Amino acid sequence: MATIERAEVLITSPGRNFVTLRITTSDGATGLGDATLNGRELAVASYLRDHLAPLLIGRDPARIEDTWQYLYKGAYWRRGPVTMTAIAAVDVALWDIKGKVAGLPVYQLLGGRSRDGVLVYCHASGASTDELLDDVAAYAEKGFKAVRAQAAVPGLSGSYGVRKGTIYEPAATALPDEQAWSTEEYLDFAPGYLGKVRERFGFGIHLLHDVHHRLTPIEAARFGKSVEDLRLFWMEDPTPAENQEAFRLIRQHTTTPIATGEVLTSIWDVQQLITEQLIDYVRTTVVHAGGITHLRRIFDLAALYQVRTGSHGATDLSPVTTAAAVAVDISVPNFGIQEHMGHTPATYEVFHGAPRLEGGMLHPSEAPGLGITYDDEAAARFPYEPRYLPVARRLDGSVHDW
Repeated sequence: MATIERAEVLITSPGRNFVTLRITTSDGATGLGDATLNGRELAVASYLRDHLAPLLIGRDPARIEDTWQYLYKGAYWRRGPVTMTAIAAVDVALWDIKGKVAGLPVYQLLGGRSRDGVLVYCHASGASTDELLDDVAAYAEKGFKAVRAQAAVPGLSGSYGVRKGTIYEPAATALPDEQAWSTEEYLDFAPGYLGKVRERFGFGIHLLHDVHHRLTPIEAARFGKSVEDLRLFWMEDPTPAENQEAFRLIRQHTTTPIATGEVLTSIWDVQQLITEQLIDYVRTTVVHAGGITHLRRIFDLAALYQVRTGSHGATDLSPVTTAAAVAVDISVPNFGIQEHMGHTPATYEVFHGAPRLEGGMLHPSEAPGLGITYDDEAAARFPYEPRYLPVARRLDGSVHDW
């Protein structure tokens, strides 16, 4: 019987920081797991290197469920983004190994295809409404069927989701960038530019918008009501999700679909949101919610309540997570949509292989496992760089949710 012989924590920064776990078995099989937590990468690297890796040596790599329970229940201190990201890295690496040993892509081990492809949405943005409209047009020409639209609020440096280059990456400074924010100005401005997108492109394209946790429940209700005639695919993270009861107030005032969950890390964090049907899409992701094993539990619960999936997929998730997410997306019955931002060319120098993007959909690799390999030589050219996500401050100087 093969056993786990080595567990390596790999850190590289090809345009942004990634933490990767590579597990090697005694018979030479290797598996990769993403362990990236944007702005807190080294905390997960330490958790893996100092606490989990020693526990893995000598274990049977085929016992994925047992290993998950061992790492989760055995720690006593449960949940939280650092713990769940570390467990996810182990879990995904073991699924990668299982696929390679079986000679099958991971999605086949999860039951095979439930659909032909995975619908994705891209990120369109602009410093002005006109720039946003041009960006939406460019993505539509590339064949995307769903677009998230964000435009800068005039005069504010803290508008969320507006990229400065070809790929949006907010964690770009050695210390947090403090940005000015006004909820009032946002609420006055955002419905207008979303309306302009609909005027120009009609209803033949799915339109999404990310509020990014910045509104109170009643403000979110007002926003959702104001854009109902635009038929948004969803409004994302309308209010901080720690208070799940808050979503009931939003529900009482608007029929605009709600998506949340990218910062939530376990089935217990989303239990009320799902079972009381306070949301329409759950956005938990492979890398931050305990891996493939735990994410499937969340999605199975969601299916019982007609809640669909809409996993987070920003550039702070490595191609390993993209491949794992697509493996789950293609197989679950209640899939909704998958966020897809792509990565820099430098990232693909380190991570070889990726799901194929065609016709606004991602298609999984048919290679055994996840179909991703890690290039150590390329990774060495991109040393770790400390970077933080921004901090938002209201115009009176008080700290606000970013």
